[in-house]
Amino acid sequence: MSASIRQLEDLLVRELGRVVIGAHTSVRALTVALVARGHVLVQGVPGLGKTLLAKALACALGGEFKRIQGTADLMPSDIIGVHVFDEAQRAFVFRPGPLFADVVLVDEINRAGPKTQSALLEAMEERQVSVERAAWQLPADFLVIATQNPREFEGTYPLPESQLDRFMLRIDMDYPAREAEADILARYGGVLAAGQEALGQITVLGRALIGEARAEVEKIHVAGALLSYVLDLAHASREHARLTLGLSTRGALALLKAGRIAAGLRGGDFVTPDDIKEVAVSVMAHRLVLTPEAALEGVTDLDVVQGLLSETPVPR
Repeated sequence: MSASIRQLEDLLVRELGRVVIGAHTSVRALTVALVARGHVLVQGVPGLGKTLLAKALACALGGEFKRIQGTADLMPSDIIGVHVFDEAQRAFVFRPGPLFADVVLVDEINRAGPKTQSALLEAMEERQVSVERAAWQLPADFLVIATQNPREFEGTYPLPESQLDRFMLRIDMDYPAREAEADILARYGGVLAAGQEALGQITVLGRALIGEARAEVEKIHVAGALLSYVLDLAHASREHARLTLGLSTRGALALLKAGRIAAGLRGGDFVTPDDIKEVAVSVMAHRLVLTPEAALEGVTDLDVVQGLLSETPVPR
């Protein structure tokens, strides 16, 4: 059971590992997002390889990669596309923007204005964009990887809750371990474009394998008690004294989906509470909004999620 999903992760670890060193946790999160057709928010300081990771994933999928740099003057039409006049056809034709790709990296998404952030909502939720009363379909496996720097606030626009809720997972990237960083310096410390060479060595995964992995996840059993556990976590977050906004129904669904995929990755036929706990932080933390008092006291969303996991009774 779950052979395809484990094979998918192994291949992603191998192929992305040709380019990105010491990112096994990030690769697992990307595997979960890929199987669940979810989007990923990557939080971390600049220079940790977020762009390279997204490029490597696009290469492994055999798809097109596009990068959007978040800036204050970025307009919705800059990412969606515009109609231009075609002299040959004597008519206006639609010229797609960078959103029309398999893997889209939105770098520093919180530097883009609210209008542009809102333009991403339809694309992320429905995998289509609307331009002048016409709907344009995005690729079937359309995946958004957005980044933001949690330490910079000047010139940024905090993502609204509706936007954050569209991201299935949040990956908190930190500095690599010393040994991994030494490998990075050894591999990429030259003057040649080693990164581009490594990207060219990535083997394209079969799309059929992704489909098989998704089919396997659908067969993983979820007991009624486990559903109640997910609901208990969601309701506990909504009643938490340190939160003004708890886990939404969309968030609870994402938690259940991610738990099923985690069960598949360990080779299980059914979801256990440990599977839910494994993915809870990455699924829940970015969806929670702290009270001003909690923020002033230095409480973090990670602290709250860990507290919820320790306080919520586990089904037996």
